[in-house]
Amino acid sequence: MAAPYSPSPSHPHPTATALVLLLLLLHVALLGKCTAAAVANVTFRPGEELRRYRRVQSLLTRLNKPSVRTIQSPDGDLIDCVPAHLQPAFDHPRLHGQRPLGPPARPSGHHRRPNDTADAGVQLWAVSGASCPEGSVPVRRITEADVLRASSVRRFGRVPTARVRHDSAAGGHEHAVGYVAGDEYYGARASINVWAPKVSTPTEFSLSQIWVIGGTFGNDLNTIEAGWQVSPQLYGDNSPRFFTYWTTDAYQTTGCYNLLCSGFVQTNSRIAMGAAISPTSGYKGGQFDISLLIWKDPNHGNWWLEFGSGELVGYWPSFLFSHLESHASMVQFGGEVVDTRADGSHTATQMGSGHFPGEGFGRSSYFRNLEVVDWDNSLIPLNTFHVTADHPNCYDIQGGVNAVWGNYFYYGGPGRNVRCT
Repeated sequence: MAAPYSPSPSHPHPTATALVLLLLLLHVALLGKCTAAAVANVTFRPGEELRRYRRVQSLLTRLNKPSVRTIQSPDGDLIDCVPAHLQPAFDHPRLHGQRPLGPPARPSGHHRRPNDTADAGVQLWAVSGASCPEGSVPVRRITEADVLRASSVRRFGRVPTARVRHDSAAGGHEHAVGYVAGDEYYGARASINVWAPKVSTPTEFSLSQIWVIGGTFGNDLNTIEAGWQVSPQLYGDNSPRFFTYWTTDAYQTTGCYNLLCSGFVQTNSRIAMGAAISPTSGYKGGQFDISLLIWKDPNHGNWWLEFGSGELVGYWPSFLFSHLESHASMVQFGGEVVDTRADGSHTATQMGSGHFPGEGFGRSSYFRNLEVVDWDNSLIPLNTFHVTADHPNCYDIQGGVNAVWGNYFYYGGPGRNVRCT
C-alpha cells in the first residue's frame, strides 16, 4: 500500500506549490521582467522558492513595524511613523525594553558656517510639511521588491565587500577622498554638495559621505558612515538619498544601511533615513548642500548624528563597537563608486556631479568646512589633511583652504572616458 501523502518543506503540498509559482510569476511581472523568454528560462524549485518566500516575508515583518501614521511620498515611498521604542534598534538584546536617550551636548564651536549655497536638508516625503507625531520616528517602508533586488535575503541592507579606501580599490570599489589619520578623533563635520549622478547598472552605486574609522584594515575594522547615495539596487530608483552605515567587522556580518538591522537608534520625527533629498544641484545651476556632524557624546559614549540645520537624527550605541567604543583613528571624506562590469571596460557610473574637480564651483561637486572633533568635544580645523584618488583618470580630487570654506575639496568624475577605459 502506498504511504499517505505528507507535505514537507522539501516536498510541499501541491496547492502550496501552485501558490508559490503564481507568486513568483507575479514578482517577475512586477519587476518588469515578465516576457515569454524570461518565463521560459525560469527553473522552478518549489521547495527552495517556498523557503525563500518565507524568508522574505519574515524579514518584512521584522523590519516594517506597526505605525501610528503612514505618509505617501511624491516619489512613491511610504513613510511609516513608528513609535520610537518599537523601531528596529530595540530588537537588539542590549536595547530591548529601553527607549531613546535624550540629546547630548553638541561640540563647542558648533554653529552655522558662512554659506553661499542653499540648504538641501529637506526630504522629498516632507516637502508638503508632513512629519511624524511626537514620540514616533519616520521609517521608510521596505517592500518585497526592495528585498528581491538584493543578491540574497541574508545580504539585504549590507554591502558585499569592503568600502573603506586604504591602499587600493577593493572589490570594484573606487574612491576619491580626503583624510586625516594618526591622532585620536571623536567626530567629524562637513557640508556636502548634493547631486544625482548617473549609475550605469542596477548593481552599482555612487555615494558621497563621511567615514569615522577605528581599528586596522583587517577583519576588526570599525566604521560609522553618513552621507548621500544613489543606489538603484537598494532603493529602486536613481534619486540621491540620505543614508547611514556601520560595521564592526569590516562589513562581514555586522552592520547595515539605515535602519535595516538593530543598531542605530533614531530620535528625530522629521528625518527619514533612506529617503530622497530635495533639491539637488545642477550643472551651471543652483548649488545645494547638506551639513553632517558625527560626534561621540563624552558623557555616555554613544556616537550621535546631526543632519542639515541642527536636526539631531539619532545615535549609534557605543556597545556596538570594539575600537570605536573609545575613539576613531582616522576620518575620511569623499566619494565612492562601485564598478561591477565584467567585460574589462570601466563603468560609466558617475561620482559626484560626473565632472572632474578642475571645473570648479557650479560644475564639480565639493566638500567644504571640513572639521574634526577633538578629545574635549571641540570642533577644530583639520591638521595634515591629505587627498587621494584610486584612478584619477576616472575620478579625481583637488583640495584647498580659504577663509570662507576652511578646508575643502572638489572631487568626482564621469567614469569611463577617453583616459579611463
